Amino acid sequence: MTDRNRVRPARRRGLAEEVADRIRDAIFSGAYAPGAQLRETELSAALDVSRGPVREALVRLEREGLVRSAWHRGATVTELTPDDVGELDSLRGALEQLAVREVLARAEEPDLAAVDDAVRAMERAATPHEMVACDIAFHDALYAAAHHRRLTEAWQAIREQVHLFLLTRVNRSSEGYLAHVPAEHRGLLAALRAGDAESALDLFADHRRHAFEVLSDEAPRISSARRGGPDR
Repeated sequence: MTDRNRVRPARRRGLAEEVADRIRDAIFSGAYAPGAQLRETELSAALDVSRGPVREALVRLEREGLVRSAWHRGATVTELTPDDVGELDSLRGALEQLAVREVLARAEEPDLAAVDDAVRAMERAATPHEMVACDIAFHDALYAAAHHRRLTEAWQAIREQVHLFLLTRVNRSSEGYLAHVPAEHRGLLAALRAGDAESALDLFADHRRHAFEVLSDEAPRISSARRGGPDR
């Protein structure tokens, strides 16, 4: 075997992954709001690492949709455009419809108990940012309960962007957010436990619509045109 046909030694990427985790956590905690600049020199100093792992981490986060780079601005936390909001809402809706159907067909009690644990965590959330994290955990449990590997992979592909979507929603308006979200998700779980597909699909659509309407001035028109109602 010639040298050119040999597999090259793998590079250790643990440090870049850890840096990406730290920056991601800072974005999700609100330390870096959408539009905030992410300067390599400042991040490397704060994290006590060289600029190389920071640069790799920012590329990783850009692939996830959390960071955008432009030659005249450098790296910034992604600010969702109206098109971003519409695309995420429609894609999330399509995935959730399939997830609900698969959960109703396949989930067993331990799966639903994990969803229940996520709802209980919501009831203990003290800040909007904590609640958003709990909302994402609820959906993680929902997709796990569907027992559909490719569906879960599709969710993972947009998971961080949905997290950013929900953070943008609470940054726009958090009035009543902590009060109504746990009860809303308790209702979603109750519909799943009852095996009521029509009710569950309607409730999940309403749940998505609340966030969409906060983020879009044209929500009612776009929402009805895009969804055409739940797919039953």
